[in-house]
Amino acid sequence: MLHSYKDLIVWQRGMELTVKVYELTEKFPKEEIYGLISQIRRASSSIPANIAEGRFRGSKKEFLQFLRIAYASGAELESHIELSKRLPKTKNLKYGEVDSLLTEVMKMLNTIIRKLNPKEAIEAEN
Repeated sequence: MLHSYKDLIVWQRGMELTVKVYELTEKFPKEEIYGLISQIRRASSSIPANIAEGRFRGSKKEFLQFLRIAYASGAELESHIELSKRLPKTKNLKYGEVDSLLTEVMKMLNTIIRKLNPKEAIEAEN
């Protein structure tokens, strides 16, 4: 039985992702501190934060809403990472760990959302 959001593997992986994002963005040029670095870090930390908040909201409906927000933050992070891969000063960094963790977290979030709301899964397939 789950007692805390910390027991959720998706939250644990989201935290790992955020740590890896912070490590990666340490290598970004300092002129990006208020630009891409800030955006990337905010998007990544929003994933586990929204999972945690949703878990304590009390209702399945609210938990689902916060899982969707976490999923959207993952999509935002994915876009920022893709942009970083295309910029001259950041394109040669090693994105592998961040990419694989982000993919894993997004798949987990999608699975949980679909299991909590089977009707949504049917609509998504059509």
